[in-house]
Amino acid sequence: MTVAAGAWVDDPFAEAVRDGRGPLWLRGEDGHRIPLDVERWCAPAAGADHGLLERCRRLTAPVVDLGCGPGRLVAALLELGVPALGVDITGAAVDRTRRLGGPALCRSVFDRLPAEGRWGGALLADGNLGIGGDPGLLLRRGAELLAPGGVLLVEVDPREIDERITVRVEGYDGRLGPPFAWARCGAAATARRAERAGLAETERWSALGRRFLAFRRAARPR
Repeated sequence: MTVAAGAWVDDPFAEAVRDGRGPLWLRGEDGHRIPLDVERWCAPAAGADHGLLERCRRLTAPVVDLGCGPGRLVAALLELGVPALGVDITGAAVDRTRRLGGPALCRSVFDRLPAEGRWGGALLADGNLGIGGDPGLLLRRGAELLAPGGVLLVEVDPREIDERITVRVEGYDGRLGPPFAWARCGAAATARRAERAGLAETERWSALGRRFLAFRRAARPR
């Protein structure tokens, strides 16, 4: 997210992550609310997560989880013997990931990260393709982080949507966090942007209402 890290100390998202429960929403400028599944994010990996984890297990390690949130995927990868690192701008999310035993950095995915160009895999799950409000830029960033032949696993919107919006996190009590740019993309829009980022689509799958795409980094990204 493009908001400074300090803004995510006492906002509703940080509070929900510390408590492990919602409800929580993204509120658009027009008042429309997008629910955030914070309880699932704070619970152990389950359901459709297992498809992501199994694909990570097949990769050349290690894996970086971009926007790791409370760290369930990082923790699950480590349990499978896959070296993993979480990255998130929210301190409460990083703290929770570390309490689960997972290494995590409190910084933007666009900041300098360890082992750039050497990751075997990268994750953009739980709507994190929206980070920064520019999916094309984020996919290019993912390609930069991967080693040649590395794989980016992306969760996309189940609908064929392609929008950029300004939102704020809204807590159960109506309190709002700072505004930030966000995006939502379905499979078609994501695939178009990924191709321009030097990523070749290798797989699509759906599970329990969630939809995913896999992309492999070309030897010479564009």
